[in-house]
Amino acid sequence: MGSDAEEVSQPASSPEYEQDDEDEDCYLSDQEDDALEESVLQVLEDGNLEDCHWSSSSVITKEYLLAAQREDLRKVMELLGLKEHHARTLLIHYRWDVERIFELLDQKGRDRLFSEAGIPLGTANNAGSPSATEVTCNVCYDDVPLTAASHMDCGHNYCNECWTEYFIVKINEGQSRRVKCMAPKCNAICDEALVRKLVSAKRPDIAERFERFLLESYIEDNDTVKWCPSTPHCGNAIRVKGDIHCEVECTCGRQFCFNCSSEAHSPCSCVMWELWIKKCRDESETVNWITVNTKPCPKCHKPVEKNGGCNLVACICGQAFCWLCGGATGRDHTWSSISGHSCGRFTEDQSTRTEQARRDLYRYMHYHNRYKAHTDSLKQEAKLKRDIQWKISISENKESKIKDYSWVINGLNRLFRSRRVLSYSYPFAFYMFGDEIFKDEMTPEERELKQNLFEDQQQQLEFNVERLSGFLEKDFQNFSDEEVMDTMKHVINLSNVVDRLCKQMYQCIENDLLYPLRTPHNIAPYKSKGLDRASELHICLDSAEQSSPSMKCSQDEHKSQLGLCSESVLTTVDARLTRE
Repeated sequence: MGSDAEEVSQPASSPEYEQDDEDEDCYLSDQEDDALEESVLQVLEDGNLEDCHWSSSSVITKEYLLAAQREDLRKVMELLGLKEHHARTLLIHYRWDVERIFELLDQKGRDRLFSEAGIPLGTANNAGSPSATEVTCNVCYDDVPLTAASHMDCGHNYCNECWTEYFIVKINEGQSRRVKCMAPKCNAICDEALVRKLVSAKRPDIAERFERFLLESYIEDNDTVKWCPSTPHCGNAIRVKGDIHCEVECTCGRQFCFNCSSEAHSPCSCVMWELWIKKCRDESETVNWITVNTKPCPKCHKPVEKNGGCNLVACICGQAFCWLCGGATGRDHTWSSISGHSCGRFTEDQSTRTEQARRDLYRYMHYHNRYKAHTDSLKQEAKLKRDIQWKISISENKESKIKDYSWVINGLNRLFRSRRVLSYSYPFAFYMFGDEIFKDEMTPEERELKQNLFEDQQQQLEFNVERLSGFLEKDFQNFSDEEVMDTMKHVINLSNVVDRLCKQMYQCIENDLLYPLRTPHNIAPYKSKGLDRASELHICLDSAEQSSPSMKCSQDEHKSQLGLCSESVLTTVDARLTRE
């Protein structure tokens, strides 16, 4: 089917072919027409399924982190004619999204764009008369020489001592990325060069922290760049262009969800996966078991489990109580009742609550057991790769007409990907058809219909994944050529079937389950060839440094500081991630 589809789609994209169609009448039989339509739709489906979630990732190493930041600064400075600190202010405010800044420039206009980011539109002259030799600081009210005072682009002028103390306080508070002018009701962002100059003269350690925060903002305040969550930290950052709801692989081998930095968990959304991890970690289901199988002592309130048939139970604290209602009683009782106590009246709330807790526990156990079973199978099948390589080496050395065993490796890779999808499909189903997230977004009839649709596809995928696993575990190194050919045919066919079922499951999730809901839930797209390994980002350092004179001057002033700062921030983050 794949080769036929390619033959149909190839001429369809050619202008000459389209011209021939217009000049000549072409008649097809109904069967040919249906086959042509099916093949074309198949090509469109295969080609556009992943294109609609286009994204590409690149690795920013320690050496190129500062260069990548300066490259974005250079773009904004050149196209908008801004100074470096104004360009940084604009980028931090819009989370280093250069394309969004240019889009908003057309929508809002230059003045509104700058004012919302804290960039002064014009410079006011508050420095006093030109002939004055002193200026009064409006904070400490001291008269200081003009050389001992500084004014920002907004025009507010204060003495250097007050500016320095203000900057130190803001940096210690963690606000160094956007230090606002200290004039009341002024939202202008202070010049980072002035902050650097004044603080470094009094507190070099605080100035170094300021530089570290500025460099760190390129990752912390950037929606398209994130640290690799590997432990120990590899020192790399990942930058994504396109859809940020994707799964990426760092050059260190760590695969993770770019949106939430957790392990790759598609087809679960980030919200579902966070809830599932918390549910599995905080022993919330142990509480459910205690609710179902124990009763609290009315005196010490510890859970008590009944170990006999008598409904008069005693806690280790000595308190006797009725197992049926939980009320405190005495120790005397007859064969039919407890002396002086009767609880034969039906209490609907307690019965309903206990029964609901029991149903929730059984439901969780159903999905968790299957999730864990497939996760354990994936771990065991990871060891299968070594055995398969050994089997291939034996098969290639024996006398046989079959020398190409790439189909085994391809089938094994397909098994890994499909097993992972199958494993994470159970946490997805737990929340998709439960009451935790989508309780009021589906009627019971809609929920049942969608659940049956999803579980049918899940069951087909599970059946074929197990069949593929079974064929790959066979000792084909001892088979005859006919048996090897038969095994190869089954592995190739099952690999294609499993790939097709994974695509259909993702289409069902995106189009039939998540799309009609009011609450948006994005999932990473299915990658038939596996996660794309991020390529290393290479930026020409010379071109990154070619910018406006103000930027060159700024680079010359603190070039050595930035070099030390880049190593410092990476070392700090390395230590932080290692501790986590």
